[in-house]
Amino acid sequence: MNETIKTLKSRRSVRNFSDKPVEKDLIEKIIDAGLWAPSGMGKQAPIILAVTNKELRDRLSTMNADIMRAAGRGPAEGFDPFYGGPVVLVVLADKSVPTYVYDGALVMGNLMNAAASLGVDSIWIHRAKEEFDSEEGKAILAEAGVQGDFEGIGHCVLGYASEPAGEGAARKDGRVFWAE
Repeated sequence: MNETIKTLKSRRSVRNFSDKPVEKDLIEKIIDAGLWAPSGMGKQAPIILAVTNKELRDRLSTMNADIMRAAGRGPAEGFDPFYGGPVVLVVLADKSVPTYVYDGALVMGNLMNAAASLGVDSIWIHRAKEEFDSEEGKAILAEAGVQGDFEGIGHCVLGYASEPAGEGAARKDGRVFWAE
């Protein structure tokens, strides 16, 4: 089987990261793959905030959990929505580009699939929109040097699984319709 298709079929989301750090050269390769995602009219609207600083990573985790609780889907106090993953790649996109949400989603897909191809585990965690719409989120972006009107698309959390991921569920039937 083609290696790309094999990776696409075997990648799984991980909810049990170990504390083993991800090598910087692998993070850079994953980010580079994310930046090569297709984008509407080649606008390249998405950006990536690469968070390897534990203090900032923990701050984002707390913000994310607070958003979950405020929406009534709250986990217990102290829950880590990033499941212990040591690296968070936040994908944001320029809201002035009509396809920014779709473009950002493609970046997220590229990040997760590139990670899998390099032996790094990942998961997409939502609520980046709410995080970076907040004053605290905007301050984090400003501190990182990000200027412009960006919306959070998602967090690609990276790390190494503390236990092997299970097999994927069988694909559901009836999801393809041919118009020949």
